[in-house]
Amino acid sequence: MASSSAGSSANKPSPPASSAASTASSSTETSLSLPTAAVEKTPDDSSKLKTFVSILRKFVGVADIASVRFSLPAQLLEPTPNLEYWNYLDRPETFISIGDSDDDLGRMLAVLRFWFTKDLKYVKGKPCKPYNSTLGEFFRCNWIVEDKEPTVLGEGHKISAIDKTSTENQSVKVSYLTEQTSHHPPVSAFWVDCPQKGISARGFDQLSAKFTGTSIRVTPGAHNLGIFVNVESRDHEEYQLTHPAAHLGGFFRGTLSVTVSDTCFVICPKTGLKVILHYLEEGWLGKTQNKVTGVIYKCDTNTDKRTRIKDVPEKEVLGRVEGCWHDQIFYTLAGTKEPTLLVDLNPMYPVPKVIPPEAEQLPNESRRFWGNVTQAILNRQYSEATRRKQEVEERQREKAAQRKAQNEEWQPRFFTGSVTPVGKPDLTDDGKLALKGLQQGNYHLEESLITGA
Repeated sequence: MASSSAGSSANKPSPPASSAASTASSSTETSLSLPTAAVEKTPDDSSKLKTFVSILRKFVGVADIASVRFSLPAQLLEPTPNLEYWNYLDRPETFISIGDSDDDLGRMLAVLRFWFTKDLKYVKGKPCKPYNSTLGEFFRCNWIVEDKEPTVLGEGHKISAIDKTSTENQSVKVSYLTEQTSHHPPVSAFWVDCPQKGISARGFDQLSAKFTGTSIRVTPGAHNLGIFVNVESRDHEEYQLTHPAAHLGGFFRGTLSVTVSDTCFVICPKTGLKVILHYLEEGWLGKTQNKVTGVIYKCDTNTDKRTRIKDVPEKEVLGRVEGCWHDQIFYTLAGTKEPTLLVDLNPMYPVPKVIPPEAEQLPNESRRFWGNVTQAILNRQYSEATRRKQEVEERQREKAAQRKAQNEEWQPRFFTGSVTPVGKPDLTDDGKLALKGLQQGNYHLEESLITGA
């Protein structure tokens, strides 16, 4: 994704990751010192997948290949840092509109609209393998979008949480900070902040993956309890959005694709609303449908244990959701039969990020940290890129060994714990300062005294 503001390009295809990386480094290429190395032939997608599968076959039967953190040659990687790639703000305008409706059900529907837009990168582009994050590595950025999403249900107000003025059709800034807080297991913490609309989100990202021989099944790791959205403007109403399991397949067809066949939940204890979403993967003759159905109902979210849509009595149902998560999603309110469009993904593409200039990035900030590896890949110097990547990995192992020998525990810089508080990370003073700087356009940070690699 390009390091530029959203503007009119929001509904155009975002550039591939390699193009984005090239854009990010184009103004600073002179700072990247690469030796003269042979330019190598770029492998096509088919040969990449064959090589990838041959490596994966070594891990058949391994309970969690994500915890193994095996190293791949550079020609199999997308020149994108993992922390930049993994985020849930492909369409930030749906995030900032969550608290607009005065209606409890309307806000829950707005949460669902955000949910179905957060992974456009998989809908509009191909899955890729970014760089493995190193301990203490971090990434930060902004998105600038217009506040123009319609209120889903009931009366709505687009009001600034800061000065109570209207934000309708005005530019709104959303800031994002994420840090690799643990290496074993691999966990990162993230925080999304939009003070202007009084909304934030946080969580831990951790994946568990198992290779079945034909596909990779990806599930949330033990520390990944989902996305926690807090709407300050609605008396700190909190929503927990859990992640479903997904399958990465298509290795033998030569085209990678993500399919989902699982159940996930959205819960708001303050309003007592709960959503059960059921994803359907395969249809007749194995044709992928990418369908999703869901039910919204009121309950005591602390004691409700229902996990299946059919277990919710009709009299408790407030609304239903159905559609294709690659296409259009509709909702139908209780007592009505006419579906209403919630979101149409067809004209949408991921919104570009606004990233600090490289001169103001720290050495352990993702794009600068991986800059030489990225440049080597873009130059098709894959052996050189692999060598530099292995240097990073070895440096990380050496520093881990030093900490172990000195009986030192790793302490993240921007978050208070590597995997705590459970599910919901807290910011340190440095984390709060970094987010405040992003909001103000002041990117200066003191260099980290201790780094993990």
